Amino acid sequence: MANKNYLFTSESVSEGHPDKVCDRISDMVVDTYLSKDPVSRVACETLTTTNKVVLAGETRGPKLDKEELINQVRKCIKDIGYDQKGFSWKTADIETHLHEQSSDIAMGVDSKANKDEGAGDQGIMFGYACRETEDLMPAPIHYSHKILRLMAEDRKKEYLKGIEPDSKSQVTMLYDQGKPLKVTSVVISTQHSKDLNQNQVKELIIPYIKKSIPERFLQDLDQKEIYINPTGQFIIGGPDGDTGLTGRKIIVDTYGGAAPHGGGAFSGKDPTKVDRSAAYAARYLAKNIVSSGVSEKCLIQLAYAIGVSKPLSIFIKLGEGNDDKIENVKKIINKNFDLTPRGIREMLNLNNPIYQITSAYGHFGRKPTNKGEFSWEKTDKANLFKL
Repeated sequence: MANKNYLFTSESVSEGHPDKVCDRISDMVVDTYLSKDPVSRVACETLTTTNKVVLAGETRGPKLDKEELINQVRKCIKDIGYDQKGFSWKTADIETHLHEQSSDIAMGVDSKANKDEGAGDQGIMFGYACRETEDLMPAPIHYSHKILRLMAEDRKKEYLKGIEPDSKSQVTMLYDQGKPLKVTSVVISTQHSKDLNQNQVKELIIPYIKKSIPERFLQDLDQKEIYINPTGQFIIGGPDGDTGLTGRKIIVDTYGGAAPHGGGAFSGKDPTKVDRSAAYAARYLAKNIVSSGVSEKCLIQLAYAIGVSKPLSIFIKLGEGNDDKIENVKKIINKNFDLTPRGIREMLNLNNPIYQITSAYGHFGRKPTNKGEFSWEKTDKANLFKL
């Protein structure tokens, strides 16, 4: 942005949002297949509505027992916290319509004696990192996620009596000279039991703003600019209130609008789909570049064609816009990183059941685990970029 002083807003939604319920279930299907065969192929879409779940998509791998899969869906819904009249893990009607992957797609993706494994589809993917937070994420999306994540943790521990799973948050920040200066408004809408009124919900929820956002950003926040359930009540929620679909929260999943998005969703896709794996690789590169101190922020774009292994283009934009520095970074990437679909999966160990946890509170800005989850958040290659 040419203007260095501006307001910027990002939103998040909780794991109980109808679309996020679908993302969770679709990623459970991916994990279930990968746990049985690490080279399984999965593209699973989920729809939820009032006491109904429908799975559809294409797979290639071990044959899964239908009832086993339905039980896994129920476990997802139970863990999220839904046991309501309009949507319950106990009584939901669950349909599965998964079928064999198209042979035409498989032909383009599979490796052969004289051909490396190709990308599962064409597309463009973006990765971004900046120094606005410790996790090298834009501040508004980082704090929007944190509010809802802490609420969910306490709700599951039964510390938040009367608060239900479906929630949304939105944080607006004033930027001065391109850096976050202060929060100017916060919006939180959360489903609640009929026993709570709006003032009671406010008393329960406002502390999570202070727990999530550093005090220096809240000092000038006008209390009138904190909006908790601004419609007055939010009793009917989750899939009973709105139909959910996999892949409809792609900005929430990434950088909250602070960086471009290629348009492809992540959840429900195995890592041969570059929509997912190449976006993770682009974030990995951007985060290591920023972590190295080369730039305050970094944007990377990768482009692929279906059936072609190497990216068609790599675009790099640094905060300082130094052409020589960009060329040096590009040379380091070309020399040290294999950005073919196979190379990405091996570099980040993506052929593992690590995806359910990514389905809510962002795919980026998370902590890598010893189970291999969020491997793309490591900064173990930062030294390569120290020019």
